[in-house]
Amino acid sequence: MSIRREPWGEAGAHPVDLYTLTSASGMEVSVATYGGVVVRLVLPDGTGVTHGYDALDGYLADPCYFGCLVGRVGNRIGNARFTLDGVEYALDQNHGRHHLHGGAKGFHTRVWEAEAGETPDGPKLRLSRTSPEGEGGYPGTVEARVEYTLLENGLRLDFFATVDKATPVSMTNHSYFNLSGDLGASCLGHRLAIPAGRILETDADLIPTGALMDVTGTPFDFRDGAAVGARIGEDHPALLAGRGYDHYFVLDDVFGGLAKGAEAVDPASGRTLTVWTTAPGVQFYSGNHIPAGLSGRDGVCYGPCCGFCLETQGFVDAPNRPEFPPVTLKAGTAGKLTIMYTFIA
Repeated sequence: MSIRREPWGEAGAHPVDLYTLTSASGMEVSVATYGGVVVRLVLPDGTGVTHGYDALDGYLADPCYFGCLVGRVGNRIGNARFTLDGVEYALDQNHGRHHLHGGAKGFHTRVWEAEAGETPDGPKLRLSRTSPEGEGGYPGTVEARVEYTLLENGLRLDFFATVDKATPVSMTNHSYFNLSGDLGASCLGHRLAIPAGRILETDADLIPTGALMDVTGTPFDFRDGAAVGARIGEDHPALLAGRGYDHYFVLDDVFGGLAKGAEAVDPASGRTLTVWTTAPGVQFYSGNHIPAGLSGRDGVCYGPCCGFCLETQGFVDAPNRPEFPPVTLKAGTAGKLTIMYTFIA
């Protein structure tokens, strides 16, 4: 195993480093201290499976959240506001009138402190930062830490947060995957399985209504596996609202430990990704809004649906929905989430 660090430019006058971790099996991951971005994830057979850019400049202008950490709260918060302990908090409106992925200056735009070292499980990179009171409009100070451990067959991310005042925290990773070996090719032929009998019902802005929708007989039933593109064009209100899949699947079997959140297979190569998580659900996004002709890494041209995301996280808009499992941490408490990506190649 090995760990390599190299300077990678500056973001807002803050130096940015790129760390590359390599396991004994040949798995390799490169992570930037800017946004905690997974710049590249390479399987032992040499296949790169995540999207991104060649240089830091691409991430500074990135419209897609390629590979980054998102927080304080990943996904959408309706009307960019919530009430906590009788106080209403107004958040950054960066998605129409709503709040998305922590706001325009969320965790994905920050330069994190880094520490790397070897562990029995593999090389590890620890990123940490303090999110001060009022950042993005949120109350309280958050001490955030994310640990990337490169395994022999995958990558594990452990998210930690402690707070000095009650505040919502629901971090996740926003990597896009394509297992075909051609990151510019469509991912619609990938076969996806998600063990979820319900999704969060959403309105035309993809904000949850508070109801859970049974997936039986709908294009959202992936329990037995289906091609991503097999039903994406059906005339279903939820698909029309997202111009494809961009929905939160409530996992059936969540016991507080690490459970399977999804499995994706590229039929042509047989490469398989399994996502494991301690979160209660996963946001499946089929890459509908990746701009056509977007210049990506290694000269590859990206476009709509060339990659998919499986973002495991707390329930969407939970700060506004007391009927949902809470994502708010109380003063003096800590939160933890684990996501693990394992591969067969």
